[in-house]
Amino acid sequence: MLQLEPRPAPSRVMSFASPVMALAITMLIGIAMFMLLGKDPVRALQIFFVEPLKNGYALSELALKATPLLLIALGLAVCFRANVWNIGAEGQFIVGAVAAGGVAMFADADTGRWFVIPVLAAGVLGGMAWAAIVAFLRDKANASEILVSLMLVYVATLLLGYFVYGPWKDPAGYNFPQTIRFAAGTQVPKLFDGLRVNIGSVIALLSVGVLWVFLFRTYAGFQLQVGGLAPAAARYAGFSSRKALWMALLISGGMAGFAGALDVAGPQGQLTPYIPAGYGFAAIIVAFVGRLHPVGMVFSAILMSMFYIGGELAQTRMGLPKSLTGVFQGLLLFTLLACDTLIAYRVRWRSRAPAHATGAA
Repeated sequence: MLQLEPRPAPSRVMSFASPVMALAITMLIGIAMFMLLGKDPVRALQIFFVEPLKNGYALSELALKATPLLLIALGLAVCFRANVWNIGAEGQFIVGAVAAGGVAMFADADTGRWFVIPVLAAGVLGGMAWAAIVAFLRDKANASEILVSLMLVYVATLLLGYFVYGPWKDPAGYNFPQTIRFAAGTQVPKLFDGLRVNIGSVIALLSVGVLWVFLFRTYAGFQLQVGGLAPAAARYAGFSSRKALWMALLISGGMAGFAGALDVAGPQGQLTPYIPAGYGFAAIIVAFVGRLHPVGMVFSAILMSMFYIGGELAQTRMGLPKSLTGVFQGLLLFTLLACDTLIAYRVRWRSRAPAHATGAA
């Protein structure tokens, strides 16, 4: 029979092999699911994993989707390494988008391109302010940051709805719940003519390098990680857990808010009730599939954006439900958690001991 046996030390090989195994198992389950739905599994896998890479336009759309996922995941990695469980990055993304949109509406046709800077800065500050509520309640009232950050997602969604259905509603928008189209001066510069990908993708890649330096080459990053791994040792060394809490949440909230600002000042161009796209929740999977490492999260963000694009294409080309994207995201996280068991345990085959018959007196 198969048994799990504790390893003497966590397996470094399995820590890297686990995400690959999880992806392979997810694909196998996906094949079985497509067959049960009566769809061609080869065609379905091609739509998910080949179509998003087939040409320059597809790659630009892939980068556009991966950018907010990567930015939010980078911020979440800081929190998770500090043992701060920020589950509400989606709310910080929404509030960042709302703050950026509020500033963007001050621009007009004569506003210069420089105005995009305060628009993006407003997004960062909005996300940080929303995360600061979580930090304050955890710091002063010892409230669970998991519950507070998650509940604030719904508050942020209601806040967005209030503005787009109320005071910010476009009077010339045929009663649709949306703001005016933002002026050209607020738009994030695009990298290539005819493509939607913008400088946000470059900033996201630069953020990977900055975060790597912060986490692994600075004293502040070392303090933050020690506080997460060994709180007692951190207190003994004089590290402030309170400072780590605020730093982690403000960085995470700022990154999520920045992603929201890039979204509304980039491909969206206005605020609508459909700004929440689930990026904040999907980024949690991106962070863990990438092993909370800045470089690893680049690849996991690309993979997750393939799920998003593949799900949209499968809906239009194969008649599959829109919820398929969420199914794949959930499968990937579930299989990753299962495969991560093999980091601390190994599977052993043990023969069953023969049963000895005992005679009754």
